[in-house]
Amino acid sequence: MTSTTLTAPAVALGTWAWGDSGEAGDGYFGSRLTEAGLREVVDKAQSSGLTMWDTAVVYGMGRSETVLAQALKGYDRSEYQLSTKFTPQIAGDGDDPVADMLAQSLDRLGTDYVDLYWIHNPADVARWTPRLIPLLRNGLIRHVGVSNHNLDELALADRILGEAGFRVEAVQNHYSLLYRSSERAGILDHCRTKDVRFFSYMVLEQGALTGAYGPDHPLPDGSSRAVVYNGMLPRLQALTGRLATIGAGRGASAADVATAWAIAKGTIPIIGVTKPGHVDGLSKARDIELSDEEIAELEALADATGVDTRGGWEREM
Repeated sequence: MTSTTLTAPAVALGTWAWGDSGEAGDGYFGSRLTEAGLREVVDKAQSSGLTMWDTAVVYGMGRSETVLAQALKGYDRSEYQLSTKFTPQIAGDGDDPVADMLAQSLDRLGTDYVDLYWIHNPADVARWTPRLIPLLRNGLIRHVGVSNHNLDELALADRILGEAGFRVEAVQNHYSLLYRSSERAGILDHCRTKDVRFFSYMVLEQGALTGAYGPDHPLPDGSSRAVVYNGMLPRLQALTGRLATIGAGRGASAADVATAWAIAKGTIPIIGVTKPGHVDGLSKARDIELSDEEIAELEALADATGVDTRGGWEREM
């Protein structure tokens, strides 16, 4: 078995947007990112105790990993945790595509091990999961997680690893007020029972739950986010308005409250950060304690929207 149980801060920091080219409109989110700006984000996060960084090869096809490594330079490797992923859809045709992809990630990240390594999606659980075992044995990865797996696929991966004395220690699925498929399928309960960490991504639905956007102020035209969410914004107003009201009473934003909801549900939100102010919000979210009544009210408002934010890459759990 791995020598230590996986531990993580209350919130993990996502670097999907760090895979942008750096020029406005050129990346998935069209962010204008600079080395100095991202270093400021890292410094603030590290000093706030938010020290787990989540990335993937497919975030900018390696650029996110490279940029993250540069931003973390000067910090001792023991001061932060790295989470990256094997994505079956871009696997090479060598003898061991998992080891090959990991080796490339380690090189870009400038490290000799990854704290948490994910099978990014369940393209072929029986084929890819066994490839993780030698990587665990030789210390190149410390812990294993699975992303976008349903309960049966999670159980199969756990069984394969268990035969070698390891186990699935983390699950990473899309989970937000607007998309609770993993909860309804029993995956959250499974994780609680088995002491598996559940990492929730798209908690803010790419900005739609931040309260920053509405029918009169939609997401930017031409962006992929606009295509998915702008048509939903009128139906989200009651929910985002209530998030904002709850936040106002605590000196926090709607986004902070949506993140606090995910924490209250026993998950570790992965929140994208590109500005120091984002880290300030996460520090607030970490300290917000929502009442059972507030949680129930938010979930009722979310259900009443009637929207479906399931991504094109995912199936119902």
